Order: sequence, then structure tokens, then C-alpha cells
Amino acid sequence: MTDARGSDGQNGETNARHTPGTPCWVSLMVHGPAATQEFYGALFGWEFQPGPQQLGPYARALLDGREVAGIGQLPPDRHLPLAWTPYFASDDVDRTAETVRLCGGTIGVGPLGAGEAGRLAIGSDPSGAVFGIWQAAAHLGTAVTGVPGTPAWNELMTYESANVAKFYATVFGFESVPEISADLDSVTLRVDGRPVAGVHGVGDALPRDRGPHWTTYFEVADAEESLERLEDLGGHVLEPVRDTAHGRVARAADPEGARIALLQRPH
Repeated sequence: MTDARGSDGQNGETNARHTPGTPCWVSLMVHGPAATQEFYGALFGWEFQPGPQQLGPYARALLDGREVAGIGQLPPDRHLPLAWTPYFASDDVDRTAETVRLCGGTIGVGPLGAGEAGRLAIGSDPSGAVFGIWQAAAHLGTAVTGVPGTPAWNELMTYESANVAKFYATVFGFESVPEISADLDSVTLRVDGRPVAGVHGVGDALPRDRGPHWTTYFEVADAEESLERLEDLGGHVLEPVRDTAHGRVARAADPEGARIALLQRPH
């Protein structure tokens, strides 16, 4: 993991318009959105209001009145993973979707209009990891970062990093910077010189039941306390809190099994 302070700023409000390629939204589609909203509301202090309904029932999560994420109902007719999905900003979602296809990825949903909010597509990279593309109109995406309860980082676990990183660099214009290490296969994706996401190749260590996948890290004030609360709310601890160069990190799953990482930044 590489340190990054969220979308377009250190703390507080992000810039109005996200540079293409910037992670600008995270979204979770589940079987029972009401119970899931209750879980995350209690865990992160989120409140909810209705969002675009193009894919079915959907709500935006708010923290102190500002948008941070979305939770919706899994559409019965579409094959989407039960997982937090990062959305990357695009100035032209149709063109980006076409590039995804030309580079060996697939588009599973869209491109389609999301009312006054903008246009979106959901695709997968050549290894099968699912991600979103967002072309903002009125709804500009995550409106606050760098405080507890907000998305802090997105990381892709895949078989090997080089070819997959090349795919994302071609599609979104990322600069991909390999991490120099004998025992790690890692690439950092950058926009305008800023680290915005990480790619980790883990080979055969990738869980067979999951395949390549993105993980969203959420910022917390106290990793141990948040993990305890998560368990009390019906979530599951996958990896206990450990110290890393970027802060204290734990991995967990919500009651429906969607995986998240918790990040307590060093003071």
C-alpha cells in the first residue's frame, strides 16, 4: 500500500471536478440494502438518502451531510460481485468503455445514464477484477476524504501486476510506478504524480474463491475499536490489526460478506 490522501485533496472537501483516472466513488451492491445501510451507518456514522435508481434501489451514504459512498440492491439480471467497487473518473464514459474492450477488458453494465447525476459503466479488467467508470454531471462523487468514515485507498489483488497495471494505464491514463522490491510484485498507479491506487500481484496466493479483486480501505480513528464494533454489528474479522508503514490496517467482511480494509493513519 502506498500513502494517499484520498481523491483530490489532503482533508475535507475534494475539488469540484475529478481529474480523469482519479478514484471518485465507491459503491456496494448487496442482497439486503436496508440491513447493510444499518451496519455501515453504525460502523462509520453514515446517514443515507436516495440516489439514482437506474440499477434498482440505491442510496448515497452521507457523512456530516457530504457524500462518501453508495449502497444499492444487487440487480437480479446482472452478474455483479458482492463487493465494494471503486469508480474511476472519466470525461467520456462511452469512449473509456470502448478502450476497456479494445484492451481486453469487458463491460458488464452500461454505459448508461444515471439521471442528472452523470453516466456510468461497470467493467472488468482482463484478469476479471470489477471496477466502475464515472462521468460526473451534477453528482461529482465522494465529497469528503481524509477523515474517519471515508474511503482512503483502493488496492487491486491480482495474479501479476505488470500487464494489469498496463491495462489501467492505457484505459485511464495512469502513470504506473513499479515498487522496487525482490519479494513484492507491486505497482502504484498515479494521476498527476499523486498515488491513487495500488496493484499487487500475488500469484497462486490469490484466493481461488475470489479471483482478482479490488479492496477499498476506509479511514478509521482507532482500528482496534472499529474492528470490535464491526464484530458486534455482525461483521467478521479476516485479518486482525497490524502495523504497516502507512498506519494500522485490518481486514474484515460485512454481514453479507463484502470485504473491506480499515486504515488508522499514523498521527
